[in-house]
Amino acid sequence: MYSSGSSWFLWVAAIAIGLPVGLIVLTEWRRSLIRRHSPLAAPVGLLRTYVLPVIAVLLLMLKVAVVPARDVPIRIVATVLVFLVLLLVLSGLSNTMFANAPETSWRSRIPRIFLDVARMVLIILGLAVISRYIWGSNIKGVFTAVGVSSVVLGLMLQHSVGQIVSGLFMLFEQPFRMGDWLDTAAARGRVVEVNWRAVHIESSTGVQITPNSVLAGTSFTNLSRLATSHTTVTTTFAASDPPDQVCAMLTRIAAALPNRGDDVEPSTVPIGDHKYRTTIGLKSPGDDDAVQATFLRWAWYAARRDKLHLDGVADDYSTPKRVDEALEEAAAPALRLNKADQQALAPYARLIRYGTGELIQAPGEVPKTINVVVSGRVRLTVPTADGSVAGVRSLDKGALIGVAAFTHQANLAYVHALDEVTLLQIEHDEIQRLLTDRPQLSREFGRLIDERRSEARATIRSAGKADRAKAIRDAGAAQLGTAGGANGLHSS
Repeated sequence: MYSSGSSWFLWVAAIAIGLPVGLIVLTEWRRSLIRRHSPLAAPVGLLRTYVLPVIAVLLLMLKVAVVPARDVPIRIVATVLVFLVLLLVLSGLSNTMFANAPETSWRSRIPRIFLDVARMVLIILGLAVISRYIWGSNIKGVFTAVGVSSVVLGLMLQHSVGQIVSGLFMLFEQPFRMGDWLDTAAARGRVVEVNWRAVHIESSTGVQITPNSVLAGTSFTNLSRLATSHTTVTTTFAASDPPDQVCAMLTRIAAALPNRGDDVEPSTVPIGDHKYRTTIGLKSPGDDDAVQATFLRWAWYAARRDKLHLDGVADDYSTPKRVDEALEEAAAPALRLNKADQQALAPYARLIRYGTGELIQAPGEVPKTINVVVSGRVRLTVPTADGSVAGVRSLDKGALIGVAAFTHQANLAYVHALDEVTLLQIEHDEIQRLLTDRPQLSREFGRLIDERRSEARATIRSAGKADRAKAIRDAGAAQLGTAGGANGLHSS
């Protein structure tokens, strides 16, 4: 049966025109929202895909086919429409109020479970309204039964419910966030997941799952919210080691650590019983283990170079036999030493070792000794204008380090150990006496010094040109409205 007169035709025409136009408008609107990363894109998509077509179907049934409003087909379509509108409203509220809420606002502090429960309650209420006003059902008995059941379940599970509620309130207070580092009684690590039941803490031994109620009932430390983050390392030396020398050595090692933070200046103090406590700043609490491991490893090498007794143990590596072998195998080819030269230099030479990544020389320092690489590899780098470093070259067995000592000039480059490095350290004065008797060798040393300094300066100039070119490219990209710019030279 159709509506009388021409009214049905007008409704058909209106729906036939309005539905496609509405779909096109909503489609373009949704695309625009997606490009802007707006949270309203999801509700608009729901409106376009489901709500608008169902409205069109309901209008066709009511105005064109003139189906009575109390008939079952109309009730079914009306039920679907009301339910979709309810979902649309909930989606719009959720995405506009909570999706991109600022971290400092109260909206970001509401736990996810609270939102899920509220959404479920509203859906149940919506279904109750649909049942009451569309289908004419009596829902008073249902609500009464649900209320009585809730009271009974609450009494039976009051302990468990109390734990859940305490955990939820802790989440609402938000004493920590995803990615924060916590120090709890059960674990020390980074928060990787937070839900309504438990907190997942990633530590060195695995992922510790701690119930929210447990955290709510005990004390813990949020390491990520400390004003300064640091770690302390305790070491033991022999009673004969001068405390000031030990403190200076440990502080120097701590200051050279590559992953330490700048908020806390490294310091070392004696704490009695031949023990020393070194305080080291951290960039992140997650660097604690790595910083301690590197510090202890480098302290082992540094203590032996400085003739200190870490853990009461002396260094017995630089024996006369090893020194003689190093002079013959590494120093003799580099310095053109004969047997007599080697025997003359032996009392003024010793073997020292550096750990992987340890700084051997720094720019601005005037070397006081000449070092010959016996084993391992070192890398020369120079600082650039942007604060990074650029690689110059790598050196291995037989290479000379500290040749600038002959001209009393400061180093231009960093020298780092690429792996464990053994150096034959020879006193400068003894090498100077050798060069006095060997004019040809002295000229070769001068050539080597000039070559090293030229390489360092050329690397610095090349890095500066790369930085300027990058700045020009970045400026051009910004003017064109593009993201990009090539990376500048950065190596270590």
